[in-house]
This record gives sequence, C-alpha cells and structure tokens, in this order.
Amino acid sequence: MAYKNLLLEIGTEEIPSRFLPDALETIVSYAEKEFETARIKHGRIGAYGTPRRIALTIRDVQENQEDKIMTYKGPTWESAFDANGNPTKAAIGFAKSKGVNYEELTHKEVDGVRYAFAVISEQGNPVQNLLPQILTNIMGQIVFPKNMYWLDPTIKFARPIRWIVALLDKEIVPFTYGGIESGRTTRGHRFMGSRSIDVADASEFMEKLYDNYVILDQEKRKQKMISGITALEKEIGGKVELDPELVDENLYLVEFPIPFYGSFDKKFLDIPEEVLTISMKKHQKYFPVRSENGKLMPFFVGVSNNRATNMGVVREGNERVLRARLEDAAFFWAEDLKKPLAGCIEGLKSIVYQEKLGSLYDKIKATQKLAKYLCEKLGFLDEAKLVDRAALLSKCDLLTNMVYEFPELQGIMGREYALRNGEPERVAKAIYEQYLPKSAGDTVPSDIIGAILGIAERIFVIVNCHKVGLQPTGSQDPYALRRAARCINEIIWGVDLDVDIADLISQAGQNFEVPEKILEQSRSFFEQRLHVQLKEKGYEHDLVTLAISVVGRKPFQALHFLNVVNKVKNEEWFVDLVTAAVRVRNILSKAEEYSKDIAQELFQKNVENELFIEMNEMTPLVEDALERYDWDELMVLLSRLSPRITAFFDDVMIMDNDLDIRQNRLALLSRCNSIFKEVGDLGVLKN
Repeated sequence: MAYKNLLLEIGTEEIPSRFLPDALETIVSYAEKEFETARIKHGRIGAYGTPRRIALTIRDVQENQEDKIMTYKGPTWESAFDANGNPTKAAIGFAKSKGVNYEELTHKEVDGVRYAFAVISEQGNPVQNLLPQILTNIMGQIVFPKNMYWLDPTIKFARPIRWIVALLDKEIVPFTYGGIESGRTTRGHRFMGSRSIDVADASEFMEKLYDNYVILDQEKRKQKMISGITALEKEIGGKVELDPELVDENLYLVEFPIPFYGSFDKKFLDIPEEVLTISMKKHQKYFPVRSENGKLMPFFVGVSNNRATNMGVVREGNERVLRARLEDAAFFWAEDLKKPLAGCIEGLKSIVYQEKLGSLYDKIKATQKLAKYLCEKLGFLDEAKLVDRAALLSKCDLLTNMVYEFPELQGIMGREYALRNGEPERVAKAIYEQYLPKSAGDTVPSDIIGAILGIAERIFVIVNCHKVGLQPTGSQDPYALRRAARCINEIIWGVDLDVDIADLISQAGQNFEVPEKILEQSRSFFEQRLHVQLKEKGYEHDLVTLAISVVGRKPFQALHFLNVVNKVKNEEWFVDLVTAAVRVRNILSKAEEYSKDIAQELFQKNVENELFIEMNEMTPLVEDALERYDWDELMVLLSRLSPRITAFFDDVMIMDNDLDIRQNRLALLSRCNSIFKEVGDLGVLKN
C-alpha cells in the first residue's frame, strides 16, 4: 500500500501571539481524533505556526481507509438451523436484517453456547474522497480565546482566513471554508517574500516558504532568534535577559526573526529597574540587558519581523518609542516622590474595593486586625508593629502616578517609595511581598512581615466574599478566591508557619460579624482547596483525605503528617493496623449494646490482657503526640499497637457465646477504636 504526505495551511491576518501555542497543540489532537474515527492510518503529525499561518502536516497517510469488519450476534445455532442443517425462520430473519444470505452466517461459542453470527465487511474508501470533510472538521474545531467572523457568521477564527493550501502529495484536496477555496498557492513573508507561491508537492512546502523568508517550524525559528541574540551580546558586552514567556511571545510575533539592539540614556538607570524592565518587556517586547554582575545596562534587544535596508533606522525608531515611555516614567517617579506614601492613606477612603465590602481603606483596616491576631497567635509579638505599619501602607501605591500608568508595578513601587520615605526596610519589603506568590510555583515572601500580611488579606477576601455571596461557582471566580487559598497554603509551607486556618476564619467572622453558616462554608472551601493542592504534590487521594480528617485545619501539619504516613503506608505493620481498624469499626457498628467498662477478670487469654495493658499505656502517649504534632512518635506508637491487635484477632473469638465475655471484648475493641478515631479514619486507606 502506498503512503502520501498531507499538508493543510490556513493563511490568515496576523494572529495574536498568545493564541498560537494552544492552537497548535489542539489542532494536533483534533487531527488525531478525526483520522482515528475515519480509520485512516498515518505517521507523524506536525503543527506549525507564525502570525500569518497555521500549518498541519501528516506524514505517511495511507491511500485507503481501513476496512471495517462488523460482527453481529444472532440466535443460538441450534435454533437457527435444524438437525439437517436447514435454516429456520430465525436464521433467515436474522440474516435478512443484517443484509447477508443465511449461507454466510457463521457460528461461535459464547459461554459454552453456540450462536449464529453475521460478519459484515465494509471496504474502505479512498482517503482522497474523505479528506475534504476531515480537513473541514479540523478547521471548524479550532477555538481561540477570542474569535471573530468576517463574511459568514457561522465561520469563526482568530483572524480572517485569506488562503488555504491543502495537498496530498501533488494533488489538491478540494473544499471550501469561510468562502475560501483550497488550493496550492501560499504566500511568503508580508514584506520580504512573494505574494503568490505555487506549491507543487507537500514535501517542498517548508523549503518554498523559507526561500520567501518564512521559517515555519517554530523550533527552528527560535534557534535562529536565540542565535542572533547571542551574537548581539558580544557586540553589547552584556547578557540578554531571556525571559521564557517573552521569548515565546516574540517567537510568534515574527516569521523571520531579525534581532537588533538599541540603547537609552543612562540617566534612566536612576529609576527603579523594575520600571525599566516592565516598560521594555510588557509594552515594547524588548529584552533587557545586564552586565556580568547582574546590573541593568542602558541597552535593550528587540526582534524585528523585517530586515530593513538600514537596520539603523529600525533601531532609532525603537529607541525613540522607548525614550518617550521612560521620560513619562521618570516624570511620574519625580512627581510621586514629592508626596510621602503615607499621604495617600486618606485617598483610599474614596476608592471602592467592592460595593458590599466598602473601600480600600476599610479593607486595610480589617487586614490590620487579622494581621495583629496572627502575630499574637504565632508568637511574633516583636514584629507586630512592623506588620501593622506595612498593612496600613499596603495599598497606598495604588494612588501613585506610576502605578496608575503601569499597574504591573503595584507593590514594587510601594516598596521603592517606602524606602525613600524612610520607612523600615522590612515594612517596605512587606509592601511588595504581600502579593507573593503571584502564581503557582512562584517565590514566597522571604520575611515573616510580608507573609503574615499576605495571609491576613487573603483570609479577609475569602471570608467576606463568601459573606456577600461572591464565592466561586464552576469556572467563575471573579475575586480569585481559589488562587487566594492556594497562595495562603504556599506561604504556610514556604515560610513554615503553623497557622490554624479554621481558627483564623473564626476570628475573621468575629471581626466582621459573619454568620457561623458562612464561616463553615469558608472552612469547607479552604479544605477543598487544600485537598487539591496536596494531591498536586503527588500524594494519593485516600492519604490526603486521612491527613485532612486528622489535622486539616493546619495546612503545615497536614503536609508533615502526609510525609510521615507516606513513608510507612506500605510497611506490614501499617497495612495490618489499617485492616484491624476497619475490622474493629465494622464489628462495633453491628454489635449490640455493651458496657464501656473493661473487666480484667473476664479475660480468657493472654492476648486480651496484653492488648489492654498496651492500650492503657498508649492512650496518653498518643494524645500527647497528637497535641505536639509529633507525627514520627505517633507512627512509633501505632507500630507498637499493630502486632497486639493483630494477635488479638488471630487468637480470640469476639462473639463468644458467654454474654459477659463477649461484651467485655467489645469494650476492649471500643477502647482501641477510640485511639483509631484520634488518628483519623484509617478505613479510608482500605480499598
């Protein structure tokens, strides 16, 4: 069987760079699904994208789809044919219903009984006949964060489609999509390439594009871009800061990357460097340049999509644009320094945080209360004044000119202005670190001041949003409560803070007059988020459930409990203990009424007395280990109990005919069950 190569290119107006990575990933999955459904064997699928095109290549596509063999079970063979082999009405009717002659029926044994079967073979169609619909289906499934339509409202895409190339080797795959007929004519680079390029064969497509200044393969395009930037580093004498997200953004902004560098006045280096780097990265897509010792240099590197006759003109144009932005930043910096950060506090009273929750000023006063309580509970009394001051100043930079112009600088500018106003360094750092971590896996606060401030504010948001009915629903989470809960846990684990979340939520309820029903919803919400995060760390669902049942109100301890239990979960004594715990619970749930008092004189065997003595010695030790959250000690104690209770079950008949002996043994098991309850429902670990 011969195999061919398939090409689909969707040519468009410039697609936003952030749309392309997901689109390339999904088009591959859609293609795989469509070809599997159509029973078409194929080789490697490749997806490529530039601002003006998305291309799909599929190697070694077979010429015909696989034959389809369908097997239908009918009546028993004995009822289908008589003793002489003649067909009965059952056989004739079954064969007719499946479109075959009764002579074509076969038999097969199922569970010891022979049945009649109809086997129907459907010959595969030529792939060329199927591809128009398949490619149409693939194109119709691609969804972008924002779609638009241009002629036909039923056809949507990220940007208007201008041409379609569809080839199976040399043959055009004919179909129409969005008013565009497929063909073999593509387009080169908008400025440097040809406006019309005929592709004779799918195999020459990439080469034809390269000749017209389009590097279709994003990996090769990236290599060229990085190589060009590396060469510029030697000219500049510095190291380009290659932020991965910015690299990808530039990658999908160009079809043929031409790196260049420019410079700016050294006077701007007096401004906080974050202002400069954000101006470069976020607004102009430039890469900052640093010296060997990590200091920012007055240079930037950009990536052009056009090789101009005189690249000096390109450089000067970009320098001019950046200079204007930096001049604005320098002006805002100078103006903001004329007024102390604390001078913005009064202005926070006029800024609404949320219509049902008051102003930003109300929010920071509430955060102060919770932060003070946290300091007292965690024993950071010496830091309480610094935390209080940091909370008071925490949102003041939102009223500065710089943050108004560059919202990404909130916290950063608060830190810088606080330092220049003579505020304590730890207070200034906390104003910035209150926002950490900004995303999953991001760094956490390095100082306890920022950590406490960040936890307090997020607890305020979680509890009060539940209070006014703004809790997350499905995919909707307008006040980012899920992220707030995640950040609290990340801070707790990253800074080693033994925070009692349930207690802190109760305190928030007391401060803000929140009904207990709402507080319980807040606790449940937080517990659910904790469960998700612990599972993300690789722990089994059942282990996480156990940890939360034991100490879910304290995320720090829950994680440590998990670490310890995870180490012993497969040890023989622990497996036996879980089995025993489940057995104890089941027996007691079915048992009749019995006294909780244990009479030693009723013991019939040594194992009863040994278990009783072990239980008496262990109970206060287990309670003490739990109170101190000494999970290693708890495991040691449980390992002592395990062989005792296992031996008890091996050697003793619980349901003795003597009522007194039976009830005494049930009382002993009840004492065991009390310890099991202390360390959680071990039964959740028994599948």
